[in-house]
Amino acid sequence: MTVTGVEPLTKTKFKVYLNGEFAFVLYKGELSRYGVRKDEEISADIVEKIQKEVILKRVKLRAMHLLEDMDRTEAALREKLKQGLYTENMIDRAVEYVKSFGYLNDARYAENFVRSRQRAKSRKEIRAALQQKGVSAGLIDRAFEICYEEDGEEAAIRGILRKKRFDPGSADDREKQRIYGYLARKGFRYETVRQVIQNCEDDA
Repeated sequence: MTVTGVEPLTKTKFKVYLNGEFAFVLYKGELSRYGVRKDEEISADIVEKIQKEVILKRVKLRAMHLLEDMDRTEAALREKLKQGLYTENMIDRAVEYVKSFGYLNDARYAENFVRSRQRAKSRKEIRAALQQKGVSAGLIDRAFEICYEEDGEEAAIRGILRKKRFDPGSADDREKQRIYGYLARKGFRYETVRQVIQNCEDDA
C-alpha cells in the first residue's frame, strides 16, 4: 500500500493516510522509526506492527485514563476516543479491553446515576439524562427497578419542597399553583405531587 498523505496535526503529531484513507496518528519520531514517508510504499506487515505496537497500546491507555478520570458510559467513552482520531476498529478493541477488567459497565453506571439523583430529580429527568449519555432503555428500566423504593418519587418531591422552603400549610393558592407547575415541568406526576402536599398539610 502507499502512504498518500502525512498531514501535520500539531508540531509533533501527524495524520497518516494510506491509499487515500485516514489510517492513524503518529508522532514525528514514530514516522522515522517505521519509515513512513509520503508517496512511498509501506508493507502490510509494517502497518500491522504500527497498529499493534503503537496505536492499540495508545488507545488502551487512553481509555483507561479516561475511566480513571471519571466513570463513563460506553457511548461517552467511544465519543472521547473518536475525538482522539482513533479508528472504529481500534476503539472497538480498546472498549473490549477495558470491559474485560470491569472498568466499563453501563448497568453499574446507570444504577449509580439513579442513586445519586433519585432524591432530587424526577424519573423523567433521570431517564432523559441517561438516554443522552447513550444508556439503553433496558438498562435504565433495570436501574430504576433496583434503586427506587415505592416512595422514591415522593421522597424526591419532599426534598425539593424542603430545598424551596415551601410550606404547604401556610402557602396560598397562587404559591401552590406555582409549585405544582414547577414540579410538573420537572416531570413529576400531578397525582404524586398532590398526594405529597396533602400529606404535608395533614402532618402540619
